[in-house]
Amino acid sequence: MEAGLPRPIEDVSVNMTTRLSLPFLVLLLSACVTINVYFPAVAAEQAADRIIQDVWGREQPPENGQPQSRAPAERAEPLAIRVLNTLVPAAAAQSPDLDVSSPAIRQITASMESRHPQLLPHYESGAIGLTRDGQIALRDQSAVPLAERNRLRQLIADENADRQALYRQIAVANGHPEWEDDIRRTFAERWVANARSGWYYEDRQGNWQRK
Repeated sequence: MEAGLPRPIEDVSVNMTTRLSLPFLVLLLSACVTINVYFPAVAAEQAADRIIQDVWGREQPPENGQPQSRAPAERAEPLAIRVLNTLVPAAAAQSPDLDVSSPAIRQITASMESRHPQLLPHYESGAIGLTRDGQIALRDQSAVPLAERNRLRQLIADENADRQALYRQIAVANGHPEWEDDIRRTFAERWVANARSGWYYEDRQGNWQRK
């Protein structure tokens, strides 16, 4: 090309496209991934099981407790996706675990663990049961001696306050306060799944059933 002559238009266009396309693509994919924040149901179930087994003790293996298989080997990914994973790793993938280790959560679970031995005989007798909203309730007060009923009511109130605080704190610790209802529903299911045979729980219609 002779000195002083302008560069061909097509060369300028290609260079411009090369400079602009990759940042634009990264920005677009990042935005798409960032807004795709979903409730991690499987991780929530696993976290609930860990907490419940800590509170109640690990006398029974977790339901469906087979170790999970590892994910298949990674396949080759397009260049744009590899660039995105490098630049915005937090947005590109969800963490496989929920954080249940904050000081507030540890304090709540310790309180529940220390209370459980006092509640255990009442689970066994059927005096109390697990409700469908993730709490406990007095099911049959006739199974409780009169002198112990007020004490049991206080234990139930304290337990329910801790459970409500637990669901809220897990949501807050993971940066999604809006997950509180989902976490409560998950725990409601996992309390029942981890309960001993013979304990009572509410079904979805609010009727008491014996496990």
